[in-house]
Amino acid sequence: MPPKTLTCQTVTENFANVIHGLNASHLTDLVIQRSKRMILDTLGVGLLGTSTEVFHKVIQYSKVHSMDFDDTWHPATHPSGAVLPALLALSEVLPQKQKFSGLDLLLAFNVGIEVQGRLMRFSNEASYVPKRFHPPSVVGTIGSAAATAKLLALDQFKCKAALAVAASYAGAPMANAATQTKPLHIGNAARHGLEATCLASLGLQGNKQILDMESGLGAFYTDYAPRFLPTLQSYSWLLDQQDVAIKRFPAHLGTHWVADAVSSLRRYLVESDDSVPISRIKRIVVKVPDVRYVNRPFPNSEHEARHSFQFAACTALLDGSISIQSFRDQNISRPELKELLSKTKLEDPADNKPSFDNLYCEVNVTLQDGKVFSERCDTFYGHWRKPLSTEDLKKKFHSNASSVLSVEATEGIIETVDNLEKVEDCFVLSAFLKGTQSTKVLSKMCLP
Repeated sequence: MPPKTLTCQTVTENFANVIHGLNASHLTDLVIQRSKRMILDTLGVGLLGTSTEVFHKVIQYSKVHSMDFDDTWHPATHPSGAVLPALLALSEVLPQKQKFSGLDLLLAFNVGIEVQGRLMRFSNEASYVPKRFHPPSVVGTIGSAAATAKLLALDQFKCKAALAVAASYAGAPMANAATQTKPLHIGNAARHGLEATCLASLGLQGNKQILDMESGLGAFYTDYAPRFLPTLQSYSWLLDQQDVAIKRFPAHLGTHWVADAVSSLRRYLVESDDSVPISRIKRIVVKVPDVRYVNRPFPNSEHEARHSFQFAACTALLDGSISIQSFRDQNISRPELKELLSKTKLEDPADNKPSFDNLYCEVNVTLQDGKVFSERCDTFYGHWRKPLSTEDLKKKFHSNASSVLSVEATEGIIETVDNLEKVEDCFVLSAFLKGTQSTKVLSKMCLP
């Protein structure tokens, strides 16, 4: 006789039960520490994004991703930008009697991050840099729904409905990468996930096996293989096992390997404050994975430049580093940059797989006299294997936030996030983001 079936639970039911059942006691110190870094970085990127042309054209959640500056995980997605805006929106609009603590926010945030990470592991395809659709538009939408359902304390049945409704909002083609439309992918993921949760809370229903079926979330992957989450009794968070990558400059993550390799090589060509001897350079070869939407020999806009291996290589060679200012029109159109770009060629070695976990960049510069200089980067500074220091993370936040907020508000956000698990009312974050004086909001914080 065949063994008895111990449970008829579906993967969708399992996810709904775990989303509902997780509580603050499940959070580990490492998960709290890592997620607070993610929250601080995302707030800074969002603040900086309010100054972009995309933001002014579409003033909604898309502001978080409008500069391609937010965190990245493996398998490839931008986890925080699809979750945090939705949670902050809820903390602002709900009545005071339903106020959320910092610990509530941390739990819901991590539920949204966790769901995205688990869904990405349902497919081996997801391990590689995407070709067909932008992952945050799929798993980010589901993650936003999971996070907001958790913050609103929806029961298992409504959690399951929120996931089902969110799945029908999911998806965005990679063809819109390197355009002004790409920022909408994450903005819409946050918005649509929250909307799905609100509709589910009102009783709207969807397919109760949305995560189990090939015609459900499996529609996005040819090798979809859903699995149960760990049990609540011994829950293990993915963020405990692997940190996220935090970018030092606003561009596709793959360009960070290029920038670090070229910056190391530059010392062979330049002494002190001298300029790069462009006329002495015969050829630049950049060995990277075959990621076609980041192969842009002559980018003509800031969005194309953010998605160009060639631009990253030549800018790092010219300037020694890459920054926000690198993507301004006057820098993109520099004659010396165009001359270097004309000498640059990409190669795609067979062993260099398009995976953010193990790709590499090797750069070779050949001079007119035949001399060749070479450097390779296997792990850039900011990758989860080589994370930004706390000091550099806060410097990035200061740089991003100071263009929008006062010094007082900027410091208030840092202090709030540093102590988020002790904050009584998350509205303080919104108050600082709006520039409210700290003396008016610190009374709502329970700090040591």
